[in-house]
Amino acid sequence: MRRPAALDKESAKLSGICAVATKNGRKDAKSGGQTLLAHLVASGYKRAEPPILQPAAVFLDQLGEDMRGRLYLTTDAAGAELCLRPEFTLPVSVAYLASNAAGKAAAFSYLGSVFRFRPDGSGEFLQAGLESFGRKDKDAADAEILALALEAAAKAGRDDLSVTIGDAGLFAQFLDSLKLPASWLRLIRRGLAHGVSLEKIFEASPTNGSDDHSGVLAALEGADKQGARALVEDLLSIAGISSVGGRSVSEITERFLEQASLRSGPGVPQDKRDLIAKFLGVSGDPDAASATLRKLASDAKLDLSAALDSFDQRLNFMVARGLDPASMKFSARFVRRLDYYTGFVFEAHAPDAAPDKPVIGGGRYDRLLGTLGAKKDIPAVGAAIWVERLFAEVSA
Repeated sequence: MRRPAALDKESAKLSGICAVATKNGRKDAKSGGQTLLAHLVASGYKRAEPPILQPAAVFLDQLGEDMRGRLYLTTDAAGAELCLRPEFTLPVSVAYLASNAAGKAAAFSYLGSVFRFRPDGSGEFLQAGLESFGRKDKDAADAEILALALEAAAKAGRDDLSVTIGDAGLFAQFLDSLKLPASWLRLIRRGLAHGVSLEKIFEASPTNGSDDHSGVLAALEGADKQGARALVEDLLSIAGISSVGGRSVSEITERFLEQASLRSGPGVPQDKRDLIAKFLGVSGDPDAASATLRKLASDAKLDLSAALDSFDQRLNFMVARGLDPASMKFSARFVRRLDYYTGFVFEAHAPDAAPDKPVIGGGRYDRLLGTLGAKKDIPAVGAAIWVERLFAEVSA
């Protein structure tokens, strides 16, 4: 097969990247990665090996415009945009949907290089991980994923990781019980993921000022969603716009609709802001946090019983898997940067590691496969292990 010239340039660039790979345990990481993979495969997670070269649109559609600047991009002979895989969850999910197992319970593991531009290091790094699809016993599956990831790390010599857990589904039910639209959930989650204070998030909402698109937003106010979507797409088509900063027409449309929803709404009353602040202030021992949240909900006459029952059930399954929830930290404000997480989320850090450098990270993403073409949402949960971070610490 003829290689596009652009791909040859990328290959040369990657050769340089590989040549300057750090000396902090790269060789150990490669052999140790096999130890991680062997444990996951022995636990019933079949190895998945998606191609290194992937359609770029899948990642841009799901991860947003910010991802474009971090991708190694090229085009094929037909002009289709391709990239070196920046992570495994999306390609493993796409492969699962294309297989005979689609819609059924299936478990996969992986090990391989992923590629992202990084200002402070090599653009190639080794990632291991596991994904579980189609299981209806969600709380048990959540506990299993966390347990297996920590077990794999322990077999590789890392048993001193500190674990932080959160629950995007619990937060979503909390906001829903406050009768706030989903647009507020996305706005608050996005802000928290980028370290923005709650006060700044509320101040930055479109309800508190004008913007460059006030005319369009005003036209969208009160329109039904289908009509509003058609209006925005027509305006973009007339202007000849197919993408902006890596965002597709669909993404741009959703952003306009979200801003219109926020603009047309009454904002968040102070009493509800205070409740949100109290909710997000809950942290510490998971069992104690559950009790605190139940009292908060009871005092505010909110029904969070389903989400909190699931939370407690998950903790019980963790204990059954040999984990000690008391050794973990729950944080109600803990969210991961990717928007597709819908439930349990977690990260594990080495001692003294930077907050943005987890060794393990993952969570539940029940709606992702529906956006990738599944006829209905499929339960899914997974975790990624940054192998070099793991072994750099071990060998330090």
